[in-house]
Amino acid sequence: MSTEEAPEPETPAGTEESSEADLFGVWDVSEISYADPSTKRYITVTPIAHTMGRHASKQFQKSQISIVERLTNRLMKTGRNAGKKQQALKIVREAFEEVNERTEENPVQVLVTAVENAAPREETVRLKYGGISVPKAVDVAPQRRVDQALKFLADGAHSDSFKTPTSASEALANQLIGAADYDLQTYAISQKEEKERVAAAAR
Repeated sequence: MSTEEAPEPETPAGTEESSEADLFGVWDVSEISYADPSTKRYITVTPIAHTMGRHASKQFQKSQISIVERLTNRLMKTGRNAGKKQQALKIVREAFEEVNERTEENPVQVLVTAVENAAPREETVRLKYGGISVPKAVDVAPQRRVDQALKFLADGAHSDSFKTPTSASEALANQLIGAADYDLQTYAISQKEEKERVAAAAR
């Protein structure tokens, strides 16, 4: 083996391959745009959809893993899908394919836009004054906004596919497309609007 074929010691192994990798081997994640600067820091997009739980040991490190994996983890919250990550990944993969067929857009970009649109900006907390509980409107932290958006998307997909002819992947695709288009009939957007409506009344 000649010295010309040997890799340079300064170059980390797999750097070039990982930078050029695609999500699920199909979707490019290098040119994702963000419309909301407040949540950009907490919406990480990488070609890796399964990190084997390496973020679980440190608080708030979940924001450093891919938003696709975070959505996958949210789909496992229900009792029937608990712990079945490969099944959840299959649902996300098939939903992305359907999103691409229906919109002819990069489904990763559709997911990012859906999360930004479904993230509530205000919510209410309970304050006690002399034994009386009073609702008070507060701003939502950017990281919690992303958490809530993922919850709404996953809950909407579950409610639309539970005991119905609609498959889980089709229901998830409907939620992503509807949230990206800011369709008020979509579960995620309706939940966001409801939270902000209640908060506006409690100002």
